[in-house]
Amino acid sequence: MNEFGLKAKDATIADLGIRNVADAYWNLTPAELVEETIVCGEGVLTDTGALAVDTGKFTGRSPKDKFIVCDSTTEKSVWWGDINIKFDPEKFDRLYDRVTSYLQGKTLYVRDAYACADPTYRLNIRVVTESPWQNLFANNLFLRPTREEILTTVHADWSIICAPGFDADPQRDGTRQSNFAVVNFTKRIILIGGTGYTGEIKKGIFSVLNYVLPHDKKVLSMHCSANIGKDGDTAVFFGLSGTGKTTLSADPNRGLIGDDEHGWAENSVFNFEGGCYAKCVNLSAEKEPQIFSAIRFGAIVENIEFLEGTTTVDYDNISKTENTRAAYPIYHIDNAVEPSVAGTPKNIFFLTCDAFGVLPPISKLDAGQAMYHFISGYTAKVAGTEVGITEPTTTFSACFGKAFLPLHPTKYAELLGEKLKHHNVNVWLVNTGWSGGSYGVGSRIKLSYTRALITAALNGGLDNVNYNTLPIFGLSMPVTCPGVPDEMMNPRNTWKDKGEYDNKANSLAASFVKNFEQYAEFANAEIMQAAPKVAVNA
Repeated sequence: MNEFGLKAKDATIADLGIRNVADAYWNLTPAELVEETIVCGEGVLTDTGALAVDTGKFTGRSPKDKFIVCDSTTEKSVWWGDINIKFDPEKFDRLYDRVTSYLQGKTLYVRDAYACADPTYRLNIRVVTESPWQNLFANNLFLRPTREEILTTVHADWSIICAPGFDADPQRDGTRQSNFAVVNFTKRIILIGGTGYTGEIKKGIFSVLNYVLPHDKKVLSMHCSANIGKDGDTAVFFGLSGTGKTTLSADPNRGLIGDDEHGWAENSVFNFEGGCYAKCVNLSAEKEPQIFSAIRFGAIVENIEFLEGTTTVDYDNISKTENTRAAYPIYHIDNAVEPSVAGTPKNIFFLTCDAFGVLPPISKLDAGQAMYHFISGYTAKVAGTEVGITEPTTTFSACFGKAFLPLHPTKYAELLGEKLKHHNVNVWLVNTGWSGGSYGVGSRIKLSYTRALITAALNGGLDNVNYNTLPIFGLSMPVTCPGVPDEMMNPRNTWKDKGEYDNKANSLAASFVKNFEQYAEFANAEIMQAAPKVAVNA
């Protein structure tokens, strides 16, 4: 086996059981990995210099094919069920041996990286990939060690092995189908096969941190973006897809800490990652200038199409998938903070696109409400193109990232509550959805209004105004905000038919209560008291 590139003197992939490979390229530069990809015929350059690749059959994560090894480490601590699916330790060992045998004779790409920008919680990672562009993805998304750090890191805390060309045999291997991502907390290995989708690499480590940090370190792991103002005030933004998380946190007047994954320690908020994995469907320089300009040499775009006869990406073309993505290092964003660490948050925003038009454009939550809405993770999606669908649909994702939670959601919510009380943090529920009626009747709240509301919350403009309480949900609504019409501050006032508003509010409240039944057994009294009060016979 020949080994090329920068690595520690005694570092080897043989200790992972990977032997007799043709070549192992360690810590190649982005330019070298781009060249390798093109030479291998696995990618092409776009007109901006970004590398365009296809991830194959899978263009998104496969949650039903993500497993956690159930052993003495995890049996009593993991929240088992549809999200965290048990995998037998013996089956893992057999599957692992089959994957490492498959890798014999192949050229592999090895990268030393780490997660967690706060050095107290640093997690060193070794990534072994079958494709050079997967290794470039790891370089872009994880934090990048210095030359000296690479030379001294013989053993990593966690290892990721990616073999997209290996297809599992479900009967033999215990998987659901040919693709899989298995996390082994005892052996500290993430094993990925049968899929080239790079998001499995990123979210595998996120799942690890969502277990290790809250369980072992009392650090709250968060699926959120974060930025910092000129006065050093940290703001955190939670929100599911379509709520405006990326748009609203990308503020040219504030430094970007990170766009997706963070930890909240005793005195810091820190980025887990060293890059961004942005959706790029319908991307334009006008709508998302920071993301658009970040897609240059060193970045990767996945599963896109070109404008005919050119190497210009057609971001409106979703013939391969709606989940087209761009992966780039965070330093491609001009106002990124480095190192990506800041102080305790002063303001936290829960973003929801309420297509029912029930929730206020902004409301202030107490600790109990914050925990309840955090566990709920609500948004609503508007009707799509399917014939006959005219009503919005509710979407709930615990802690705004249910798919990545190895622990029960109440564990994260209670840790959030402790930190909110200890640091006296403001928590705001922001509706970026509809006002004056549901989707199809009312209208989408203007982005300029939402920006004005968030700006006012950040600069203290909502601290000394009067508040009213929204019935059923019990939310505290400011009666006025600079740049926003007063009549919009209470959603009921914007509806012509007040009775119809009351019916819709009661219906949405019932959806909250129904969704929360799955968590109620483990939720404390403070959380349960924050539930909306469904009106009888409404």
